[in-house]
Amino acid sequence: MKDWKQAERRIAAMLGGERVPVSGRGRGFAPDIEHPALAVEVKTRASLPAWIEDAMRQAEAAAEVDARYFDLPHKTPVTVLHNGRKPYRDALVLIRLSEFSEMVRELERNPDRKAG
Repeated sequence: MKDWKQAERRIAAMLGGERVPVSGRGRGFAPDIEHPALAVEVKTRASLPAWIEDAMRQAEAAAEVDARYFDLPHKTPVTVLHNGRKPYRDALVLIRLSEFSEMVRELERNPDRKAG
């Protein structure tokens, strides 16, 4: 099985969704993963840009410091990627899949819970 197919299957399982086979996607308007609340597109690469990995590690280190030294509750590390030529609302949010999948599962367990 191709690596990208395996990645789509594993990520679908983590998010509580189901991989949509390429033959069932039509002309690019269907997501890689069928999910009741998310439109998931999966991109697998041999490596990601180092600056993105560094930014995420910086957010994780800040969350760890808050938890360890200031006895604050767990914070979810996120990195916001903003294109300086676009509105802030169009920025992208990067979060580890493990954190995101836990958030999705928590919302599924408690659908009346509001985000925030």
